[in-house]
Amino acid sequence: MERKNMDNRTRAGGAALSLLATSSLIIAIAGCSQDQSSEEVESIATYEIAAPPAPISPSQPHVAAEMASVDMAMAPPPAHWARAGVPDDAYPMPPEDRERYAGEEVSPIKLVATEPVSTFSVDVDTGAYANARRFLTMGQLPPRGAVRTEEMINYFRYDYARPEDRSKPFSVTLDAAESPWNPQAKLIRVGLRGYDLPRDERPAANLVFLVDVSGSMNSPDKLPLVKRALSGLASEMSGKDKVSIVVYAGRTAVVLEPTSNSAKVRAALSRLEAGGSTAGAAGLQLAYDMARQGFIKGGVNRVILATDGDFNVGMSDTDRLIEMIEKQRDSGVTLTTLGFGTGNYNEAMMEQIANHGNGNYAYIDSALEAKKVLREEMSSTLFTIAKDVKIQVEFNPASVSQYRLIGYENRALREEDFDNDAVDAGDIGAGHQVTAIYEVIPAGNKGWISDRRYGAEAGSPAASRSDEAAFVQLRYKLPDGSKSKLLQYRLPAAALQTRRQPQGDFAFAAAVAAYGQKLRGDEMLAGFSWEDVVSLAGRQRDYYRQEFVELARTAEAQM
Repeated sequence: MERKNMDNRTRAGGAALSLLATSSLIIAIAGCSQDQSSEEVESIATYEIAAPPAPISPSQPHVAAEMASVDMAMAPPPAHWARAGVPDDAYPMPPEDRERYAGEEVSPIKLVATEPVSTFSVDVDTGAYANARRFLTMGQLPPRGAVRTEEMINYFRYDYARPEDRSKPFSVTLDAAESPWNPQAKLIRVGLRGYDLPRDERPAANLVFLVDVSGSMNSPDKLPLVKRALSGLASEMSGKDKVSIVVYAGRTAVVLEPTSNSAKVRAALSRLEAGGSTAGAAGLQLAYDMARQGFIKGGVNRVILATDGDFNVGMSDTDRLIEMIEKQRDSGVTLTTLGFGTGNYNEAMMEQIANHGNGNYAYIDSALEAKKVLREEMSSTLFTIAKDVKIQVEFNPASVSQYRLIGYENRALREEDFDNDAVDAGDIGAGHQVTAIYEVIPAGNKGWISDRRYGAEAGSPAASRSDEAAFVQLRYKLPDGSKSKLLQYRLPAAALQTRRQPQGDFAFAAAVAAYGQKLRGDEMLAGFSWEDVVSLAGRQRDYYRQEFVELARTAEAQM
Protein backbone atom coordinates (compact mmCIF):
# COMPACT_ATOMS: atom_id res chain seq x y z
CA MET A 1 0.00 0.00 0.00
CA GLU A 2 1.38 3.40 -0.95
CA ARG A 3 2.16 5.74 1.86
CA LYS A 4 -0.05 8.82 1.92
CA ASN A 5 1.61 12.20 2.39
CA MET A 6 0.99 13.91 5.69
CA ASP A 7 -0.21 17.52 5.37
CA ASN A 8 1.06 20.48 7.36
CA ARG A 9 -1.71 20.15 9.91
CA THR A 10 -0.64 16.56 10.58
CA ARG A 11 2.91 17.66 11.32
CA ALA A 12 1.72 20.53 13.50
CA GLY A 13 -0.55 18.17 15.42
CA GLY A 14 2.29 15.70 15.83
CA ALA A 15 4.54 18.39 17.25
CA ALA A 16 1.83 19.46 19.68
CA LEU A 17 1.26 15.95 20.94
CA SER A 18 5.03 15.46 21.26
CA LEU A 19 5.04 18.30 23.78
CA LEU A 20 2.25 16.65 25.73
CA ALA A 21 3.80 13.20 25.87
CA THR A 22 7.33 14.12 26.71
CA SER A 23 6.82 16.86 29.26
CA SER A 24 7.15 14.40 32.14
CA LEU A 25 9.82 12.14 30.64
CA ILE A 26 13.14 13.92 30.04
CA ILE A 27 15.99 11.42 29.74
CA ALA A 28 19.64 11.84 28.73
CA ILE A 29 20.94 9.71 25.84
CA ALA A 30 24.56 8.52 25.58
CA GLY A 31 26.12 5.12 25.15
CA CYS A 32 28.45 2.19 24.77
CA SER A 33 28.95 0.82 21.25
CA GLN A 34 28.88 -2.85 20.28
CA ASP A 35 32.03 -2.23 18.25
CA GLN A 36 34.09 -1.91 21.43
CA SER A 37 36.87 -4.37 22.16
CA SER A 38 36.37 -7.31 24.52
CA GLU A 39 38.32 -5.43 27.20
CA GLU A 40 35.91 -2.54 26.89
CA VAL A 41 32.94 -4.88 27.08
CA GLU A 42 34.32 -6.30 30.30
CA SER A 43 34.65 -2.80 31.72
CA ILE A 44 31.04 -2.08 30.82
CA ALA A 45 29.96 -5.13 32.81
CA THR A 46 31.67 -3.92 35.97
CA TYR A 47 31.71 -0.12 35.85
CA GLU A 48 30.75 1.95 38.86
CA ILE A 49 28.68 5.10 38.47
CA ALA A 50 30.00 7.86 40.66
CA ALA A 51 27.10 10.23 40.11
CA PRO A 52 24.09 10.67 37.86
CA PRO A 53 24.77 12.51 34.59
CA ALA A 54 24.53 16.29 34.54
CA PRO A 55 21.08 17.68 33.81
CA ILE A 56 20.28 18.54 30.22
CA SER A 57 20.23 22.22 29.51
CA PRO A 58 16.82 23.64 28.65
CA SER A 59 18.62 25.95 26.24
CA GLN A 60 18.88 23.06 23.77
CA PRO A 61 15.96 23.56 21.36
CA HIS A 62 14.59 20.01 21.35
CA VAL A 63 14.84 19.75 25.16
CA ALA A 64 13.14 23.08 25.64
CA ALA A 65 10.28 21.84 23.46
CA GLU A 66 9.96 18.66 25.48
CA MET A 67 9.81 20.63 28.71
CA ALA A 68 6.99 22.85 27.48
CA SER A 69 3.59 22.44 29.09
CA VAL A 70 0.38 21.75 27.20
CA ASP A 71 -3.16 22.48 28.28
CA MET A 72 -4.99 19.14 28.48
CA ALA A 73 -8.33 20.93 28.21
CA MET A 74 -7.83 21.69 24.51
CA ALA A 75 -10.29 20.59 21.81
CA PRO A 76 -10.16 16.94 20.63
CA PRO A 77 -6.99 16.09 18.66
CA PRO A 78 -6.88 16.43 14.87
CA ALA A 79 -7.59 13.28 12.89
CA HIS A 80 -4.00 12.45 11.96
CA TRP A 81 -2.02 13.47 15.03
CA ALA A 82 1.47 11.97 14.92
CA ARG A 83 2.37 10.04 18.04
CA ALA A 84 4.30 11.73 20.79
CA GLY A 85 7.96 11.68 21.58
CA VAL A 86 9.20 10.56 18.15
CA PRO A 87 9.87 12.90 15.20
CA ASP A 88 7.56 12.58 12.19
CA ASP A 89 10.41 11.40 9.95
CA ALA A 90 11.42 8.63 12.39
CA TYR A 91 8.75 6.32 10.97
CA PRO A 92 9.89 4.63 7.76
CA MET A 93 7.19 2.51 6.17
CA PRO A 94 7.58 -1.06 7.48
CA PRO A 95 8.26 -3.57 4.70
CA GLU A 96 5.50 -6.13 5.20
CA ASP A 97 7.81 -9.08 4.53
CA ARG A 98 10.04 -8.11 7.50
CA GLU A 99 7.47 -7.51 10.21
CA ARG A 100 6.20 -10.77 11.64
CA TYR A 101 2.73 -11.45 13.00
CA ALA A 102 0.93 -14.62 14.05
CA GLY A 103 -2.70 -13.63 13.59
CA GLU A 104 -5.50 -16.16 13.88
CA GLU A 105 -8.60 -16.34 11.72
CA VAL A 106 -11.72 -14.57 13.02
CA SER A 107 -13.56 -16.92 15.39
CA PRO A 108 -16.34 -18.89 13.69
CA ILE A 109 -20.00 -18.89 14.67
CA LYS A 110 -20.95 -21.60 17.15
CA LEU A 111 -24.28 -23.43 17.34
CA VAL A 112 -25.39 -23.81 20.95
CA ALA A 113 -27.08 -27.12 20.16
CA THR A 114 -23.71 -28.68 19.33
CA GLU A 115 -21.10 -26.42 21.03
CA PRO A 116 -22.73 -24.72 24.01
CA VAL A 117 -19.48 -24.09 25.95
CA SER A 118 -16.89 -21.38 25.28
CA THR A 119 -13.61 -21.46 27.26
CA PHE A 120 -10.70 -19.03 27.07
CA SER A 121 -7.79 -17.58 29.01
CA VAL A 122 -7.94 -13.92 30.00
CA ASP A 123 -5.74 -11.46 28.11
CA VAL A 124 -4.54 -8.19 29.63
CA ASP A 125 -2.05 -7.30 26.88
CA THR A 126 -2.50 -4.01 25.03
CA GLY A 127 0.24 -4.19 22.40
CA ALA A 128 -2.05 -4.74 19.42
CA TYR A 129 -3.85 -1.44 20.00
CA ALA A 130 -0.67 0.67 20.14
CA ASN A 131 0.85 -1.17 17.19
CA ALA A 132 -2.25 -0.63 15.04
CA ARG A 133 -2.17 3.03 16.06
CA ARG A 134 1.39 3.22 14.78
CA PHE A 135 0.31 1.99 11.33
CA LEU A 136 -2.67 4.34 11.16
CA THR A 137 -0.52 7.29 12.24
CA MET A 138 1.74 6.52 9.27
CA GLY A 139 -1.25 6.56 6.91
CA GLN A 140 -1.51 2.81 6.50
CA LEU A 141 -3.90 0.08 7.66
CA PRO A 142 -2.29 -2.48 9.98
CA PRO A 143 -1.88 -6.03 8.70
CA ARG A 144 -4.90 -8.09 9.73
CA GLY A 145 -2.61 -10.50 11.56
CA ALA A 146 -1.49 -7.62 13.81
CA VAL A 147 -5.02 -6.97 15.09
CA ARG A 148 -6.23 -8.72 18.25
CA THR A 149 -9.57 -7.21 19.13
CA GLU A 150 -9.50 -8.15 22.81
CA GLU A 151 -6.27 -6.18 23.30
CA MET A 152 -7.95 -3.15 21.77
CA ILE A 153 -10.96 -3.45 24.07
CA ASN A 154 -8.72 -3.98 27.10
CA TYR A 155 -6.55 -0.96 26.28
CA PHE A 156 -9.22 1.19 27.93
CA ARG A 157 -10.60 1.33 31.45
CA TYR A 158 -14.29 0.90 32.22
CA ASP A 159 -16.49 1.75 35.18
CA TYR A 160 -16.61 -1.70 36.79
CA ALA A 161 -17.30 -2.10 40.49
CA ARG A 162 -14.33 -2.31 42.84
CA PRO A 163 -13.75 -5.72 44.45
CA GLU A 164 -15.22 -5.83 47.95
CA ASP A 165 -13.01 -8.53 49.43
CA ARG A 166 -9.41 -9.38 48.60
CA SER A 167 -10.24 -13.05 49.06
CA LYS A 168 -11.89 -12.50 45.67
CA PRO A 169 -9.20 -10.51 43.84
CA PHE A 170 -11.57 -9.13 41.20
CA SER A 171 -15.19 -8.13 40.69
CA VAL A 172 -17.33 -9.55 37.87
CA THR A 173 -19.86 -7.59 35.82
CA LEU A 174 -22.41 -9.23 33.48
CA ASP A 175 -24.75 -7.21 31.27
CA ALA A 176 -26.48 -7.37 27.90
CA ALA A 177 -27.69 -4.97 25.19
CA GLU A 178 -28.87 -4.91 21.59
CA SER A 179 -26.17 -5.51 19.00
CA PRO A 180 -25.58 -2.17 17.25
CA TRP A 181 -24.82 -3.90 13.93
CA ASN A 182 -27.28 -6.80 13.91
CA PRO A 183 -30.93 -6.29 14.92
CA GLN A 184 -31.34 -10.05 15.42
CA ALA A 185 -28.49 -10.28 17.93
CA LYS A 186 -27.58 -9.18 21.46
CA LEU A 187 -24.24 -8.39 23.04
CA ILE A 188 -23.24 -9.94 26.36
CA ARG A 189 -20.37 -8.30 28.25
CA VAL A 190 -18.25 -10.06 30.86
CA GLY A 191 -16.12 -7.55 32.80
CA LEU A 192 -13.47 -8.19 35.46
CA ARG A 193 -11.74 -5.61 37.62
CA GLY A 194 -8.79 -6.43 39.85
CA TYR A 195 -8.35 -4.75 43.21
CA ASP A 196 -6.03 -1.76 43.37
CA LEU A 197 -2.81 -2.11 45.33
CA PRO A 198 -1.85 0.92 47.44
CA ARG A 199 1.76 1.92 47.02
CA ASP A 200 2.66 1.10 50.62
CA GLU A 201 1.28 -2.43 50.20
CA ARG A 202 3.20 -3.32 47.05
CA PRO A 203 5.58 -6.24 47.49
CA ALA A 204 9.26 -5.64 46.88
CA ALA A 205 10.26 -5.92 43.22
CA ASN A 206 13.40 -7.48 41.76
CA LEU A 207 13.48 -6.27 38.16
CA VAL A 208 15.98 -7.04 35.43
CA PHE A 209 15.91 -4.64 32.49
CA LEU A 210 17.01 -6.65 29.46
CA VAL A 211 17.83 -4.13 26.73
CA ASP A 212 18.49 -4.91 23.07
CA VAL A 213 21.41 -2.70 21.97
CA SER A 214 21.96 -4.36 18.61
CA GLY A 215 22.29 -2.40 15.38
CA SER A 216 18.61 -2.84 14.55
CA MET A 217 17.78 -0.68 17.59
CA ASN A 218 19.66 2.31 16.15
CA SER A 219 16.58 4.37 15.37
CA PRO A 220 14.83 7.28 17.17
CA ASP A 221 11.75 5.14 17.85
CA LYS A 222 13.79 2.27 19.31
CA LEU A 223 16.71 2.57 21.76
CA PRO A 224 16.18 6.24 22.69
CA LEU A 225 12.54 5.46 23.44
CA VAL A 226 13.56 2.34 25.40
CA LYS A 227 15.75 4.48 27.63
CA ARG A 228 12.95 6.95 28.22
CA ALA A 229 10.50 4.17 29.05
CA LEU A 230 12.74 2.29 31.48
CA SER A 231 14.00 5.49 33.09
CA GLY A 232 10.40 6.40 33.83
CA LEU A 233 9.85 3.05 35.47
CA ALA A 234 13.05 3.45 37.51
CA SER A 235 11.64 6.71 38.87
CA GLU A 236 8.78 4.73 40.43
CA MET A 237 11.14 2.53 42.46
CA SER A 238 10.91 2.41 46.23
CA GLY A 239 13.77 1.74 48.60
CA LYS A 240 12.88 -1.95 48.87
CA ASP A 241 12.97 -2.50 45.09
CA LYS A 242 16.08 -3.30 43.11
CA VAL A 243 16.93 -3.13 39.42
CA SER A 244 19.74 -4.64 37.40
CA ILE A 245 20.45 -4.11 33.70
CA VAL A 246 21.57 -6.66 31.12
CA VAL A 247 22.28 -5.76 27.49
CA TYR A 248 22.77 -7.87 24.43
CA ALA A 249 23.94 -7.38 20.87
CA GLY A 250 26.49 -9.80 19.39
CA ARG A 251 27.44 -10.48 23.03
CA THR A 252 25.78 -10.10 26.39
CA ALA A 253 26.86 -8.08 29.40
CA VAL A 254 25.68 -7.03 32.84
CA VAL A 255 25.94 -3.23 32.84
CA LEU A 256 24.41 -2.69 36.28
CA GLU A 257 24.37 -4.99 39.28
CA PRO A 258 21.18 -4.96 41.43
CA THR A 259 20.64 -1.55 42.99
CA SER A 260 17.90 0.42 44.71
CA ASN A 261 19.38 3.71 43.52
CA SER A 262 17.15 4.98 40.72
CA ALA A 263 19.70 7.62 39.73
CA LYS A 264 22.23 4.86 39.03
CA VAL A 265 19.67 3.05 36.90
CA ARG A 266 18.92 6.13 34.83
CA ALA A 267 22.61 6.93 34.45
CA ALA A 268 23.37 3.39 33.27
CA LEU A 269 20.55 3.56 30.74
CA SER A 270 21.78 6.89 29.42
CA ARG A 271 25.13 5.33 28.44
CA LEU A 272 23.68 2.71 26.12
CA GLU A 273 24.21 2.85 22.35
CA ALA A 274 23.19 0.50 19.55
CA GLY A 275 25.41 -1.57 17.26
CA GLY A 276 26.03 -5.18 16.23
CA SER A 277 24.01 -8.36 15.77
CA THR A 278 21.28 -9.69 18.07
CA ALA A 279 21.94 -12.59 20.46
CA GLY A 280 18.55 -12.31 22.14
CA ALA A 281 18.31 -15.82 23.58
CA ALA A 282 21.70 -15.49 25.29
CA GLY A 283 20.54 -12.15 26.69
CA LEU A 284 17.40 -13.77 28.08
CA GLN A 285 19.42 -16.49 29.77
CA LEU A 286 21.76 -13.97 31.41
CA ALA A 287 18.78 -11.85 32.52
CA TYR A 288 17.15 -14.86 34.16
CA ASP A 289 20.44 -15.63 35.89
CA MET A 290 20.49 -12.09 37.27
CA ALA A 291 16.86 -12.40 38.39
CA ARG A 292 17.69 -15.55 40.35
CA GLN A 293 20.74 -13.83 41.85
CA GLY A 294 18.54 -11.07 43.28
CA PHE A 295 15.47 -13.25 43.87
CA ILE A 296 13.04 -11.87 46.47
CA LYS A 297 10.93 -14.55 48.12
CA GLY A 298 7.34 -13.38 48.22
CA GLY A 299 8.16 -10.44 45.97
CA VAL A 300 7.98 -9.67 42.26
CA ASN A 301 10.80 -11.23 40.26
CA ARG A 302 10.54 -10.18 36.65
CA VAL A 303 12.61 -9.73 33.51
CA ILE A 304 11.50 -6.78 31.37
CA LEU A 305 12.65 -7.27 27.79
CA ALA A 306 12.81 -4.16 25.56
CA THR A 307 13.49 -4.96 21.90
CA ASP A 308 12.21 -5.02 18.35
CA GLY A 309 12.35 -8.82 18.57
CA ASP A 310 14.83 -9.21 15.72
CA PHE A 311 16.88 -12.11 17.13
CA ASN A 312 19.46 -13.15 14.52
CA VAL A 313 22.26 -14.82 16.53
CA GLY A 314 21.85 -18.06 18.48
CA MET A 315 18.41 -19.43 19.32
CA SER A 316 15.73 -17.57 17.34
CA ASP A 317 12.99 -20.17 16.93
CA THR A 318 9.95 -19.01 18.90
CA ASP A 319 8.95 -22.52 20.01
CA ARG A 320 12.38 -23.17 21.51
CA LEU A 321 12.36 -19.79 23.22
CA ILE A 322 8.96 -20.61 24.70
CA GLU A 323 10.29 -23.88 26.12
CA MET A 324 13.13 -22.02 27.82
CA ILE A 325 10.83 -19.30 29.16
CA GLU A 326 8.30 -21.79 30.56
CA LYS A 327 11.06 -23.46 32.58
CA GLN A 328 12.09 -20.10 34.00
CA ARG A 329 8.45 -19.20 34.71
CA ASP A 330 8.08 -22.29 36.87
CA SER A 331 11.00 -21.10 39.00
CA GLY A 332 9.10 -17.92 39.91
CA VAL A 333 10.65 -15.44 37.45
CA THR A 334 8.16 -13.91 35.03
CA LEU A 335 8.65 -12.03 31.75
CA THR A 336 7.21 -8.79 30.39
CA THR A 337 7.99 -7.78 26.82
CA LEU A 338 8.02 -4.22 25.49
CA GLY A 339 8.04 -3.90 21.72
CA PHE A 340 9.59 -0.99 19.84
CA GLY A 341 10.11 0.23 16.32
CA THR A 342 9.18 -0.41 12.73
CA GLY A 343 10.50 -2.23 9.71
CA ASN A 344 11.68 -5.51 11.24
CA TYR A 345 9.40 -5.79 14.26
CA ASN A 346 8.77 -9.40 15.34
CA GLU A 347 5.45 -9.03 17.15
CA ALA A 348 4.66 -12.72 16.79
CA MET A 349 7.54 -13.61 19.09
CA MET A 350 7.06 -10.72 21.51
CA GLU A 351 3.43 -11.49 22.24
CA GLN A 352 3.88 -15.25 22.53
CA ILE A 353 6.88 -15.31 24.85
CA ALA A 354 5.20 -12.82 27.20
CA ASN A 355 2.11 -15.04 27.33
CA HIS A 356 4.20 -18.10 28.20
CA GLY A 357 6.34 -16.10 30.63
CA ASN A 358 3.30 -15.20 32.83
CA GLY A 359 3.87 -11.54 32.08
CA ASN A 360 2.30 -9.08 29.68
CA TYR A 361 3.09 -7.54 26.32
CA ALA A 362 2.91 -3.87 25.35
CA TYR A 363 4.01 -1.97 22.28
CA ILE A 364 5.62 1.40 22.99
CA ASP A 365 5.20 3.84 20.12
CA SER A 366 5.76 7.07 22.05
CA ALA A 367 6.91 8.61 25.30
CA LEU A 368 3.24 9.05 26.17
CA GLU A 369 2.61 5.32 25.82
CA ALA A 370 5.73 4.58 27.87
CA LYS A 371 4.36 6.79 30.64
CA LYS A 372 0.96 5.09 30.48
CA VAL A 373 2.29 1.52 30.59
CA LEU A 374 5.25 1.88 32.95
CA ARG A 375 4.20 4.68 35.28
CA GLU A 376 0.44 5.19 35.34
CA GLU A 377 -0.25 1.45 35.07
CA MET A 378 2.87 0.18 36.83
CA SER A 379 0.91 -1.76 39.46
CA SER A 380 -1.08 -3.70 36.88
CA THR A 381 2.05 -4.21 34.78
CA LEU A 382 4.15 -5.66 37.60
CA PHE A 383 2.09 -6.87 40.56
CA THR A 384 0.04 -10.03 39.96
CA ILE A 385 -3.08 -10.50 42.11
CA ALA A 386 -4.52 -13.58 40.36
CA LYS A 387 -2.91 -16.08 38.04
CA ASP A 388 -4.10 -18.73 35.58
CA VAL A 389 -7.43 -16.93 35.15
CA LYS A 390 -9.87 -18.80 32.89
CA ILE A 391 -13.40 -17.97 31.82
CA GLN A 392 -16.01 -20.49 30.72
CA VAL A 393 -19.46 -19.56 29.43
CA GLU A 394 -22.13 -22.19 28.83
CA PHE A 395 -25.13 -21.00 26.82
CA ASN A 396 -28.61 -22.38 27.39
CA PRO A 397 -30.12 -23.61 24.08
CA ALA A 398 -33.56 -22.70 25.40
CA SER A 399 -32.45 -19.03 25.34
CA VAL A 400 -29.57 -18.79 22.84
CA SER A 401 -29.24 -20.52 19.48
CA GLN A 402 -25.90 -19.17 18.16
CA TYR A 403 -22.98 -17.15 19.48
CA ARG A 404 -19.50 -15.88 18.78
CA LEU A 405 -16.77 -14.54 21.04
CA ILE A 406 -15.31 -11.30 19.67
CA GLY A 407 -11.53 -11.64 19.81
CA TYR A 408 -9.51 -14.00 22.06
CA GLU A 409 -8.76 -16.25 19.08
CA ASN A 410 -5.27 -17.10 20.32
CA ARG A 411 -6.49 -17.52 23.91
CA ALA A 412 -9.03 -20.26 23.24
CA LEU A 413 -8.89 -23.29 25.56
CA ARG A 414 -10.44 -26.72 25.33
CA GLU A 415 -13.45 -27.30 27.53
CA GLU A 416 -11.54 -29.82 29.63
CA ASP A 417 -8.74 -27.29 30.24
CA PHE A 418 -11.00 -25.23 32.49
CA ASP A 419 -10.91 -27.69 35.42
CA ASN A 420 -7.28 -28.69 34.85
CA ASP A 421 -5.04 -26.66 37.17
CA ALA A 422 -1.97 -27.81 35.23
CA VAL A 423 -3.06 -25.76 32.20
CA ASP A 424 -1.49 -22.31 32.19
CA ALA A 425 -3.64 -19.24 31.58
CA GLY A 426 -3.41 -15.45 31.81
CA ASP A 427 -2.65 -13.42 34.91
CA ILE A 428 -4.35 -10.29 36.24
CA GLY A 429 -2.34 -7.48 37.81
CA ALA A 430 -3.40 -5.00 40.46
CA GLY A 431 -6.07 -2.72 39.04
CA HIS A 432 -6.18 -4.60 35.77
CA GLN A 433 -9.44 -4.89 33.88
CA VAL A 434 -10.53 -7.61 31.44
CA THR A 435 -13.51 -7.33 29.11
CA ALA A 436 -14.96 -10.04 26.88
CA ILE A 437 -17.90 -9.46 24.52
CA TYR A 438 -20.09 -12.19 23.06
CA GLU A 439 -22.57 -11.61 20.26
CA VAL A 440 -25.48 -14.02 20.58
CA ILE A 441 -28.67 -14.89 18.70
CA PRO A 442 -31.63 -15.34 21.08
CA ALA A 443 -33.64 -18.51 20.49
CA GLY A 444 -36.29 -17.88 17.84
CA ASN A 445 -34.38 -15.07 16.07
CA LYS A 446 -32.81 -15.42 12.64
CA GLY A 447 -29.15 -16.32 13.03
CA TRP A 448 -26.04 -16.30 10.90
CA ILE A 449 -26.43 -20.04 10.21
CA SER A 450 -29.68 -21.44 8.80
CA ASP A 451 -31.55 -24.09 10.75
CA ARG A 452 -30.31 -27.61 10.10
CA ARG A 453 -32.61 -30.23 8.66
CA TYR A 454 -31.68 -32.67 11.41
CA GLY A 455 -30.86 -30.17 14.14
CA ALA A 456 -31.07 -31.30 17.75
CA GLU A 457 -33.97 -29.99 19.83
CA ALA A 458 -33.32 -28.29 23.12
CA GLY A 459 -33.28 -31.01 25.77
CA SER A 460 -35.18 -31.15 29.02
CA PRO A 461 -32.24 -29.87 31.14
CA ALA A 462 -32.28 -26.65 29.12
CA ALA A 463 -36.03 -26.33 29.33
CA SER A 464 -35.91 -26.82 33.08
CA ARG A 465 -33.55 -23.83 33.35
CA SER A 466 -35.41 -21.61 30.89
CA ASP A 467 -34.91 -18.63 33.21
CA GLU A 468 -31.13 -18.72 32.49
CA ALA A 469 -29.45 -17.50 29.33
CA ALA A 470 -25.89 -18.40 30.30
CA PHE A 471 -23.85 -19.90 33.12
CA VAL A 472 -20.53 -18.09 33.60
CA GLN A 473 -17.65 -19.64 35.55
CA LEU A 474 -14.22 -18.28 36.42
CA ARG A 475 -11.20 -20.11 37.76
CA TYR A 476 -8.13 -18.43 39.21
CA LYS A 477 -5.26 -19.03 41.59
CA LEU A 478 -3.90 -16.61 44.13
CA PRO A 479 -0.33 -15.50 43.34
CA ASP A 480 1.24 -18.00 45.75
CA GLY A 481 -1.38 -20.73 45.21
CA SER A 482 -1.33 -23.96 43.24
CA LYS A 483 -5.01 -24.91 43.55
CA SER A 484 -7.62 -22.86 41.70
CA LYS A 485 -10.69 -21.19 43.16
CA LEU A 486 -14.06 -21.17 41.38
CA LEU A 487 -16.58 -18.36 40.93
CA GLN A 488 -19.99 -18.90 39.31
CA TYR A 489 -22.58 -16.49 37.94
CA ARG A 490 -25.84 -16.77 36.04
CA LEU A 491 -27.11 -14.43 33.35
CA PRO A 492 -30.94 -14.41 33.49
CA ALA A 493 -32.85 -15.08 30.29
CA ALA A 494 -34.69 -11.80 30.83
CA ALA A 495 -31.43 -9.96 30.12
CA LEU A 496 -31.73 -10.97 26.45
CA GLN A 497 -35.19 -9.47 26.15
CA THR A 498 -33.76 -5.96 26.30
CA ARG A 499 -34.25 -3.66 23.33
CA ARG A 500 -31.84 -1.10 24.69
CA GLN A 501 -28.73 -0.19 22.73
CA PRO A 502 -25.42 -0.24 24.65
CA GLN A 503 -24.99 2.84 26.81
CA GLY A 504 -21.99 4.61 28.34
CA ASP A 505 -18.96 2.38 28.86
CA PHE A 506 -20.69 -0.58 27.25
CA ALA A 507 -21.29 1.48 24.10
CA PHE A 508 -17.64 2.54 24.00
CA ALA A 509 -16.42 -1.04 24.48
CA ALA A 510 -18.74 -2.15 21.66
CA ALA A 511 -17.34 0.61 19.43
CA VAL A 512 -13.79 -0.58 20.10
CA ALA A 513 -14.87 -4.17 19.37
CA ALA A 514 -16.32 -3.04 16.05
CA TYR A 515 -13.15 -1.05 15.28
CA GLY A 516 -10.97 -4.10 15.85
CA GLN A 517 -13.19 -6.44 13.87
CA LYS A 518 -13.40 -4.03 10.94
CA LEU A 519 -9.60 -3.79 10.87
CA ARG A 520 -9.60 -7.60 10.80
CA GLY A 521 -12.00 -7.68 7.87
CA ASP A 522 -14.79 -9.36 9.85
CA GLU A 523 -17.59 -9.96 7.36
CA MET A 524 -20.21 -9.89 10.12
CA LEU A 525 -19.69 -6.11 10.38
CA ALA A 526 -19.70 -5.44 6.64
CA GLY A 527 -22.71 -3.11 6.88
CA PHE A 528 -21.49 -1.24 9.98
CA SER A 529 -19.59 1.83 8.77
CA TRP A 530 -16.67 3.66 10.32
CA GLU A 531 -18.99 6.57 10.93
CA ASP A 532 -21.22 4.15 12.85
CA VAL A 533 -18.19 3.24 14.98
CA VAL A 534 -17.55 6.91 15.72
CA SER A 535 -21.21 7.53 16.52
CA LEU A 536 -21.36 4.52 18.85
CA ALA A 537 -18.24 5.66 20.71
CA GLY A 538 -19.91 9.01 21.39
CA ARG A 539 -18.36 12.22 22.64
CA GLN A 540 -15.50 11.58 25.03
CA ARG A 541 -13.55 13.77 27.46
CA ASP A 542 -10.75 11.28 28.20
CA TYR A 543 -7.67 11.86 26.02
CA TYR A 544 -7.17 8.23 25.02
CA ARG A 545 -10.84 7.83 24.09
CA GLN A 546 -10.72 11.02 22.05
CA GLU A 547 -7.71 9.63 20.26
CA PHE A 548 -9.60 6.39 19.54
CA VAL A 549 -12.35 8.32 17.78
CA GLU A 550 -9.78 10.07 15.60
CA LEU A 551 -8.07 6.75 14.81
CA ALA A 552 -11.42 5.34 13.65
CA ARG A 553 -11.81 8.31 11.32
CA THR A 554 -8.25 7.82 10.12
CA ALA A 555 -8.95 4.14 9.40
CA GLU A 556 -11.94 5.12 7.30
CA ALA A 557 -9.70 7.39 5.19
CA GLN A 558 -7.34 4.46 4.50
CA MET A 559 -10.04 2.08 3.25
